[in-house]
Amino acid sequence: MTDQTTTAMAEAARPDGAGELARLRAALAGTLTGMQTSVVGQEGPLRLILTGLIAGGHILLEGPPGVGKTLMVRSLAAATGLGFSRIQFTPDLMPADITGAMVIVPGEDGRNHLEFRRGPIFAQLLLADEINRATPRTQSALLEAMQEGTVSAAGESMQLPKPFFVLATQNPIEMEGTYQLPEAQIDRFLFRVDIAYPDSAMLSGILAATTGGASAEQAQTITPEDILALQRLVRAVPLAERLRAAVAELCVRSQPGSPDAPEEVRRNIRFGISPRGAQALVLSAKANAMIAGRDHVAVEDLRAVLGPVTGHRVQPNFEGRASEVDVAGLMRRLFDKTVGAV
Repeated sequence: MTDQTTTAMAEAARPDGAGELARLRAALAGTLTGMQTSVVGQEGPLRLILTGLIAGGHILLEGPPGVGKTLMVRSLAAATGLGFSRIQFTPDLMPADITGAMVIVPGEDGRNHLEFRRGPIFAQLLLADEINRATPRTQSALLEAMQEGTVSAAGESMQLPKPFFVLATQNPIEMEGTYQLPEAQIDRFLFRVDIAYPDSAMLSGILAATTGGASAEQAQTITPEDILALQRLVRAVPLAERLRAAVAELCVRSQPGSPDAPEEVRRNIRFGISPRGAQALVLSAKANAMIAGRDHVAVEDLRAVLGPVTGHRVQPNFEGRASEVDVAGLMRRLFDKTVGAV
């Protein structure tokens, strides 16, 4: 356990620290409740979005048009007070349209000078809408920002505001003429969250909530400073050594080149869970425990985030695609034999 983690846990254990932790958890619960009221019928995805936020990661929202992806992001912005910016990705979008560019500005002395005008990426909450419609060159402009929290432009590296949270969307049923995200970029997303069409009962509730009188505006229930505090506390949530070892075993056994990989993995999987994926699994499980009100990571926390963490990282090979292997089911079976057996 690091000194930073020990210090954070010690501070939370003090009487005043315990009160602050209780306040932050109450604010987190109120935020989730408020978002679920504003966005009807999407309790699971909303919980995952909040989990990703306090885990300090980024999220890829995937689903057909009209299922509320943009509404979820706007609801989060209203509930948290985060500075919000939206980029509509199109084939003609250039990297400078995201990061910003040098422009000529007239000075008070009548002489022109160059000045860097910051782009929409300089926001705390960034909605990258239809990210797969832009060219790889433009998509890559997000890489440094998502990984390092900085933007390099005009010969210098500039820090992005904190917290910095990217929510990208893509439509899986209209992929013709789009640019599929490469593995190096898609791995930067903590979660991939699938947003499905609602069933009839859920749709009836959506219609009742959205086609009547004007709905009340969502109130802010948590502050950006609270989110930064929660991100620090999430890393201090204890994870038992036996669970940490089981997560490591799960990740190694998911890699087809490992001698410990089962035959099902070797036959059907091209890429398994990387070290970054293992980190994502642990951090998001800690965030899930924080939201659930637990003081430590339990097996159910790891199970709750397994699909969103691994769904875009574990990729089938040619044989796996040809046989239409259920990668999610394979990972659940592997999880039950490793982490679930602890």
